[in-house]
Amino acid sequence: MEIAQQFFTQTPIWVWIILVWLVSRGIRSRRPGTTTLLKMAIIPLLFTGWGIFDLATIYGVKPETVGTWLVGIAAGAVVGWYIASRSSIVADRAAGVLHRPADYWLLPLLLVTFAVKYVFGVIGAVSPDLLTETGFRLFDLILSGFFTGIFVGKFIRYASIWRAAGVPATQAGS
Repeated sequence: MEIAQQFFTQTPIWVWIILVWLVSRGIRSRRPGTTTLLKMAIIPLLFTGWGIFDLATIYGVKPETVGTWLVGIAAGAVVGWYIASRSSIVADRAAGVLHRPADYWLLPLLLVTFAVKYVFGVIGAVSPDLLTETGFRLFDLILSGFFTGIFVGKFIRYASIWRAAGVPATQAGS
C-alpha cells in the first residue's frame, strides 16, 4: 500500500492532468463526430513533446538516442497509418472539418501509451542506474517512439485525406 501511495504522491500533477485529458479524449472518440485537423494533431504533438522532454532530461539529445527514438517513431507511424486507413474518415474542406467514425481503439491505445511512458518513468526514478544500461535505454526509446509513431502515422493519414479532398471551388477562386 505504501508503494502505491508513493506513486500517487510523487507523480507530478501534470502527469495526472494529461491522464485525465487522454481518458476524456478516448471516451469522446467512442462516438462518431466531426473535428478539425488541428485538433487531430494534439495527441501526436503531446506524445512527441513528451518524448523530446524525456530525451533531453533522461538520455540526452545525442545522435544515438534520437536515432533510436526515430526508428521507433517510423515503425509506429506505419502501424498508425494502417490503423487510420481502415477508418472511413471524410474531409469536408468547405466546412473545415473531418468526419470520423467511432473509434473504439483510441482509449485503450492512449492508456497503453500512457502506461508505457509512466512505467518507464517510474522505473527510471526508482532505479536510475537502469537508465545507463543499453538494453533498458533501447527498449524505452524504441517503445516510446513506437507508440508516439502510431499517433503520428494516424495524423499523417488524416492530413493526406484532408489534402486529397482539395480546396472547395468557392475558395479556389478567392
